[in-house]
Amino acid sequence: MTTGNGAGTGGVGTVPPTEIERALSAAVAGGSAEAVVELLARTRLYVLVARLHADIPGWTAPLPTVRDEATRRTCVPVLTQGMLPPWHPEWVFREVGLDELARTWPYDVRRLAVNHGTPYAAMAAARPGRLKAWLKAVERLGGPERGMLLTDSGGPLHGPLAHGLALGAHLAVTNGLIWNRLGAAYENYATDRARLRRPWGIQHRAEYRDRLASLMRNQLVGRVQEAVLRTRQTLAARTGRTPTHEEWAEAVARAFTTRDADDRALAERSLRWITLYEDRLRADGALAPDGRVDTLAAFDLGRAVNVVRLALGARYTDPYEAEQDVLRLGELARSAYSSWPDFSLGYLMARLVHRAEDDGPEAAEATYRQSLAEHRTLTQDPASPYRNLPWS
Repeated sequence: MTTGNGAGTGGVGTVPPTEIERALSAAVAGGSAEAVVELLARTRLYVLVARLHADIPGWTAPLPTVRDEATRRTCVPVLTQGMLPPWHPEWVFREVGLDELARTWPYDVRRLAVNHGTPYAAMAAARPGRLKAWLKAVERLGGPERGMLLTDSGGPLHGPLAHGLALGAHLAVTNGLIWNRLGAAYENYATDRARLRRPWGIQHRAEYRDRLASLMRNQLVGRVQEAVLRTRQTLAARTGRTPTHEEWAEAVARAFTTRDADDRALAERSLRWITLYEDRLRADGALAPDGRVDTLAAFDLGRAVNVVRLALGARYTDPYEAEQDVLRLGELARSAYSSWPDFSLGYLMARLVHRAEDDGPEAAEATYRQSLAEHRTLTQDPASPYRNLPWS
């Protein structure tokens, strides 16, 4: 088996694929079994499953086992995110938390083998008493970490493919997933399929291609909201300056005169939401005093990258086609924006406007805080692709 960073299971790696494997190696070197368990409780773990078995409704394959030749013990093997092997059409991965492992553990197995046979391996005792400790650790720590930037050191780090994948970094950070990978799983096989079914309504390849085409054409971000922003952008181009709020509101009213009442009302609310959040972003230092958001296209393009990765995990596409789609999305983003900060602000503005419209500004407050934190991570973290990849 070959891992995502090119290290064979029997080879010696020099750089851990992600921070997860680095932290695991450090915990093992520290000699604390408790530290290893606590790290695993906060980590996504995966078991290999034949796709034939994964597709059986209502049935979960039993945990696999391997024999560790060094100890001559039978173990349950799991992998961390950075160690998943390349995509294969007939082999998929199921995510298993440490708590699920404890509840479904085979009665006659006493070892958990993490990244077995690799440079980033760990063994955890799985006696009945230790299984209870696993459950307590997950309960105390809350399961896999989210809101973190994870980079695969063996994945695309430079060039057009890395640029395209970085468009989806917001959702990767939200979910604590690797941003720069087209591989065996986005989250895991069952979840990838479920996320495509809802909210995207995708249950097979033809629906996937149709929905991706809509995202590429920015048809899902909101035509009224885009028209409101386009009205201001057109006015600014004509006058050579950003229009005042009053000028913008008057121009929007004129532009929507012949529209139906619902569109006019939505345009008024959208203008209000955009103004509110631009003011807040300026106050928080994320938007320049004279800056503005001209398009919400980033929301469709960023989500499209994640839909491609979900479809790859669901086996509705293949790695070559997925790569070509991501490259195309990168081209579309470069034609719509002039920098990573502009793209990021367009993404979070769309997220905020839609949340405020659907649930009200009070409900959108948590979304604002989360989105601002992710924007700062992506635009300020030295390891972020937004700091290391040129926009054009």
